[in-house]
Amino acid sequence: MKYDIMFIGPCTMDCNIDFDGTESRVIGGAVTFCAPAAAAAGANVFASVKANPADTDILDTFPMPKDHTAILPSPVTTLMRNEYFTPDRERRRATCQAQSDPITPDQIPDVDCGLYHLAGLLYGDFPNELIIELSKRGKVAADIQGFLRHNENGVMNFHDWADKKEMLPYLDFLKTDAAEAEILTGTTDRRLAAAKLQAWGAKEVMISHNESMLVCDGKAFYTCPVKARNLSGRTGRGDTVFGSYLAMRMLGAPIPEALQYATACVSLKMETPGPFAGTKQDVLDYIEAFYK
Repeated sequence: MKYDIMFIGPCTMDCNIDFDGTESRVIGGAVTFCAPAAAAAGANVFASVKANPADTDILDTFPMPKDHTAILPSPVTTLMRNEYFTPDRERRRATCQAQSDPITPDQIPDVDCGLYHLAGLLYGDFPNELIIELSKRGKVAADIQGFLRHNENGVMNFHDWADKKEMLPYLDFLKTDAAEAEILTGTTDRRLAAAKLQAWGAKEVMISHNESMLVCDGKAFYTCPVKARNLSGRTGRGDTVFGSYLAMRMLGAPIPEALQYATACVSLKMETPGPFAGTKQDVLDYIEAFYK
């Protein structure tokens, strides 16, 4: 079977504490938000999930057949604690109580796949040799969070990626948020940051922001505004927008169409907590209502 996208990364056991003190325990991680959004867009998706095999309920969160998923064994499942300080969830403190071990090339399932997306959480999730090996198999995408956010005795600290200029040329798609883009490039100007990252080798760069999404392919800049009517489902914003964007691009959509679809998808998703649970038609209806 031919898959459009394989999402690769650790799942987490999350303890989320909202700004009002409400506490919830959920299965999280970038893969759990990327995969449903991409599948809803119509892509044929495979999920390779780093976790302790004893945590069998993790795969139940994925809206795909079980033979479209695989556990990449780890002695521990990553454990995260997220404390949110504002209703929009823009300010938070994340701490890590356990981190899964690195994902190595020999662990990646041998399936036919067009794109491999590194949906990481922490520095150390993906060694450089994994990126190089996957680039021989197909296209490669990455969320920069997995290369900037370091687990330092449980505290999450962001540092520049020392190997960025060596490794960015292996990436066909790169996603950062505005703060991460500043760490990488030294500028708060999103267009300038995207252009720098593209010039350093990443072929297509998305920079997410709470007001709009931006894509640069070295030829032009494309933007689309976020239209969410509330932010109760803020967690997973970047993963949802990038997962749906990658799906649309792999299905042949041009950048403007893919970006509008992905921004509408994440706008709709942010109105409800948890991974995107709608359909492609729901997103198209949202576009008709709020983007036409």
